[in-house]
Amino acid sequence: MSRLTTLLAGFGATALALSITACGAGDPTRQSGGTDNANRQLRIGVTVYNMSSFITEGKEGMDAYAKANNLKLVWNSANNDVSTQANQVDQLINAGVDAIIVVPVQADSLTPQVAAAKEKKIPLLAVNAELKSNDLAASVQPDDVAAGAQEMEMMAKKLNGKGNIVVLQGPLGGSGEINRGKGIDQVLAKYPAIKVLAKDTANWKRDEAVNKTKNWISAFGDSINGVVSENDDMGLGALQALKEAGKSVPVVGIDGIQDGLNAVKSGDFIGTSLQNGTVELSAGLAVAEKIARKQQVNVKPVYIMPAITTDNVDVAMEHVVTKRAEFLTKLPELTQKNLETGDIAYEGIPGQKQQ
Repeated sequence: MSRLTTLLAGFGATALALSITACGAGDPTRQSGGTDNANRQLRIGVTVYNMSSFITEGKEGMDAYAKANNLKLVWNSANNDVSTQANQVDQLINAGVDAIIVVPVQADSLTPQVAAAKEKKIPLLAVNAELKSNDLAASVQPDDVAAGAQEMEMMAKKLNGKGNIVVLQGPLGGSGEINRGKGIDQVLAKYPAIKVLAKDTANWKRDEAVNKTKNWISAFGDSINGVVSENDDMGLGALQALKEAGKSVPVVGIDGIQDGLNAVKSGDFIGTSLQNGTVELSAGLAVAEKIARKQQVNVKPVYIMPAITTDNVDVAMEHVVTKRAEFLTKLPELTQKNLETGDIAYEGIPGQKQQ
């Protein structure tokens, strides 16, 4: 019996460790952090639409903030499936985490889960993409309308106000797709000589954008004068398809991921808008922590993306790539200061004005 007890105890410890560190929902048990809510270790559940380049970079920022502030993250990826994300939130609620951060698959989803979290007094936050609910503890969002308008304005200037474009959209029904599309349309209304030949979703994915753009090249050929992509990954897919077809067409994106910044630096992109997932998701985690510790915090901060062109791409590259380790070290302190000023996007990019 002693040998069996030892084996079972070892198995239980291993299973618990796997449940906390795996990228599935898991079933972690509550940490006994003591009664001091200001200092005890908090467990924050996280479920994201998928592990895109943006989210992967954002996770590094959250990990850095968590390490500096005595937080334990329980990570989940929904792989763009609403039902999977709903199940993940259910499991996090049942696990009794201290707060839940959702980067939702769709804006119009998770209503029962939001209500259940509220009933259990577990703060649930939407970060980076909107959830349509009045019961959220907080919502930390980018100004996607402004970002869509910003990228369309870049393209309009590049085309001197006339030409034919195709538009790569995010997952249909998600707030990023809806709001970035709204910003694009607002600018297009000012340029009647710019015609949209086609627009369709590539679900934020580079490989889907390759195939979509190849189809458009087959359909429209040299009539395509520009590609407006609602994120960098899809823009990079379009760029690959264009190069394979031997075509040189201006492309613009949003997010400022590493490959997107490289494309701006090389001239393959005319520009992007820096939505530094490292900074934005760290801010979302900081808000979740403040709420869970019952501290004062703005529950609706807005992330304003700076435009990135060849003029300032080098500094953005330092933060995202070349001096990333140094930037991550400073990120927890930067995040705290940004919460105090209210400008959660500020990171000292040239041309970026503190809000």
